[in-house]
Formats: sequence, C-alpha cells, structure tokens
Amino acid sequence: MNQENKALPYFSVAPMMDWTDRHCRYFHRLLSPHTLLYTEMITTGALLHGDAPRFLRYDQAEHPVALQLGGSDPRDLATCAKMGEDHGYDEINLNCGCPSDRVQKGKIGAILMAEPELVAQCVDQMQKQVKIPVTVKCRIGIDEQDDFDFLDRFISTISKSGCDTFIIHARKAWLSGLSPKENRTKPPINYARVLEIKEKHPSLNISVNGDIKTVEAVKGHLQNVESVMIGREAYQNPYLLAQLEHEIYKTDLADRYKIARAMIPYIEKQQKDFDTPIKSITRHMTGLFHEQKGAKKWRQLLSTLPHELGAKPTLIDDVLQQMHL
Repeated sequence: MNQENKALPYFSVAPMMDWTDRHCRYFHRLLSPHTLLYTEMITTGALLHGDAPRFLRYDQAEHPVALQLGGSDPRDLATCAKMGEDHGYDEINLNCGCPSDRVQKGKIGAILMAEPELVAQCVDQMQKQVKIPVTVKCRIGIDEQDDFDFLDRFISTISKSGCDTFIIHARKAWLSGLSPKENRTKPPINYARVLEIKEKHPSLNISVNGDIKTVEAVKGHLQNVESVMIGREAYQNPYLLAQLEHEIYKTDLADRYKIARAMIPYIEKQQKDFDTPIKSITRHMTGLFHEQKGAKKWRQLLSTLPHELGAKPTLIDDVLQQMHL
C-alpha cells in the first residue's frame, strides 16, 4: 500500500462498549506504543447532561487516543467534539456502525447510514469546531440496503464535507432481528466491498474492521488499505498488539511478565486518585497469557483474587508466581 498520504497508524483497537475503558486503553498502550486507541462510544447526551469530566478522563500515556461520539444532532456533536479536543484527544470519531436498539432510538449508530446528508452535516459542524481529525466508523450496509451503491453514496456524500478517513466494519448491520452480539458475527464478512470503496476513492484513508485476528491477516489487509482495526481479538488476546508492534514497527517484542508488573503502579495510582477497585482494572488483563502455559491459572486467579476484601495491587506478582505451580 502506498503510504505517502497516510494519516492513520497501521492498526488500531476498536471502540467496544464495556471493554475499552481508560484502564483497558492504558493496558493496551503498554503492549503497543503505536496503535491508535479509541474510547467506548460516548453519547452527546452523556457529555452535555452528565459527568463530562468523568466520561472524558484518560491517562496521558494513552496517546494517540480518539474519542468516539454517538449522536445525530450537528450542533450537539460540534459542542462535544470541541470538548474532546479541549481535553486533548487526538481524533473525534462519529459512530455510524452500532446496531443496538438502544442507540437506534436516539438516532445513533448504524441507523445513520440511511441518512448520509445528515451525517455530512454533523461532520461539517464538528470540523468547524475542531482542528483535530474528524472520522467516521460505519458498516458496509444496513438491512436490505447492502449493495456497493448504497455504501458508495454514504462515503461519497460524507467525504464531500471534508472527511477523509473512514473505518469500515466489513459486514452489514441488521437494525432489527439480531442482537448487537449477533450483528458482530452473523452477517457475512465482505472485505471485497471495503476494497471496492478504496479503489473507487483512492485518496481516502480507509481502515478495515471485522474478524481480523492474526498478524498475517493484518499485514495482508495493509497491502490494500491504510489501516486495520482490531476488535474482540485485541481484548481476548491482547498480546496480539505486542506482536503487531514487533512485526510492523520493528520494535522489541514486549515481555508479558513485565507488562503485567507494569500495571501495578498504575493500579496503585488509580486507587489513590480515584478509589478505583482493583477488579475494575485487572478484568482487562485476563487474556494476557492467551494460549500460553499457565494461562488458565492466570485467568482464574485474576478473575477472583481482585474481588477479595483487602486485595492489593501486588496480587499481580502473587498470581504470576502461582501460574506454574
């Protein structure tokens, strides 16, 4: 892939509700210095009417980190985009891919693919408020509207507003009849459709997402698009990020044990500053030794010990020592 106009890191971790919170992102950053990290989707309503500082909180080590917004009102999105920029985020991303019933009722997520003109207005208003990139994450289609022309119209309309970066989940979304979990697995994957869009719009930065689980798969996609977004695999097998970092950026391969121990001072600081329960952080680390010797014991102990009364951050050292007993 010609990288002359590349504006994206080669790979990123998808925004995932209940998963990619700030603790998860800090952990992922230890594994990979270069990957672009995304917040969970945060609705404009949560920022405008809720505890915005809490929702926008992150550690400086997380950079580069993008704020994903959910919403459909151009003015509200513009206001929230400015809040994100003021808090130091590196990118604002608009969610046009989530298919859940809950977000559809607020005209958030994949339902917006049926209204590309509205999305273009949203992007235009956000861009007028911020200097950082505004990007869009979408599906290849929704319901029966899943041909190339539908996706091309969506991409073309929004790119005219100035958006030059699209993250495309390479399967369509069913807006009714499937749960969000089923929408991540049941509609067939169609990487060719994403490639068609890239070929039609060579000047755009395209990132592909969906069922990408290996270093080899990532490197294969990078022959055709600028970037690859890793979803569930980055959470269930986070060491993949370290392997990608090593293979693509030619850095030293991170040591799992050192990464685990590096989380101890972070947990101590989070306890001191925010009274954060250990379990809220360690839950993101259970996949670190995926398919390695001792992985089962690591997973079991890390899923139970942090819940005990008086648990201390140094329990990570204890678990590491017990893994091979």
